Amino acid sequence: MASHEHETDVDKDPGKVLDPVLDKDGVRLTVDEAVATVTLTNPAKRNAQSPALWRALAEAGRVLPGSVRVVVLRAEGPSFSAGLDRQAFTPEGFDGEPSFIELARSSDAELDGTIAEYQEGFTWWRRSDIVSIAAVQGHAVGAGFQLALACDLRVVADDVHFAMRETSLGLVPDLTGTHPLVSLVGYARALEICATGRFVLAEEAERTGLANLAVPAEQLDGAVRDLAGALLAAPRDAVIETKALLRGAQERTYEDQRAAERAAQARRLRDLAGVGE
Repeated sequence: MASHEHETDVDKDPGKVLDPVLDKDGVRLTVDEAVATVTLTNPAKRNAQSPALWRALAEAGRVLPGSVRVVVLRAEGPSFSAGLDRQAFTPEGFDGEPSFIELARSSDAELDGTIAEYQEGFTWWRRSDIVSIAAVQGHAVGAGFQLALACDLRVVADDVHFAMRETSLGLVPDLTGTHPLVSLVGYARALEICATGRFVLAEEAERTGLANLAVPAEQLDGAVRDLAGALLAAPRDAVIETKALLRGAQERTYEDQRAAERAAQARRLRDLAGVGE
């Protein structure tokens, strides 16, 4: 991606050290004016995921300052995330967490509530007031794939390996990944990816729309900075209105979308003219 002439928050000093707003359970949140970065910080376990990590991701969304316009999701080490920590499949599971057996034996309401809590770490990335970018390298498997899919945009390294392996374990993808996957690649390809559990590599990811951009691994951080800078160049309210229009387009009829465009443009015109509410 070409660099941009304008200077933005992400261009000033990409190497500077920021005090974390949150740093717990394999998740670190830092904020640099309009740009926040959420980093997965357990490279020794290839950023394998757990309920504690999912709660930390949800907390990152809750404590995100209102000044933030762009959120970058990245991961330390060679892999973005290898998916669910295998400890989940042991009889004892994670300390302080219900095991799979205990979950299976709980009531319908309890089981539904537990999974809904797990999903909260994946749901805030598409809020209308931010644009989220996943910077993905190496393996992004299962829950890792779904976390990348939770973001609005994905920039991937040329060594990326996406895979949805839940069906091979007798499970289904349940961390909000099915809706964006179908939206991006269509039902037939989404079914094939999920049912076979095969790897999707960088070229296919970019060609099918899973990735907005694929770059050599050493260029990943720079490409994400450029994209964030381009997103920050437009007025915030215009981006918010446009994002809301595009997100709702699939659910609206053509005529309803036309009406939504008119209403959004009326708000923008009045705001620019200083006559808005």
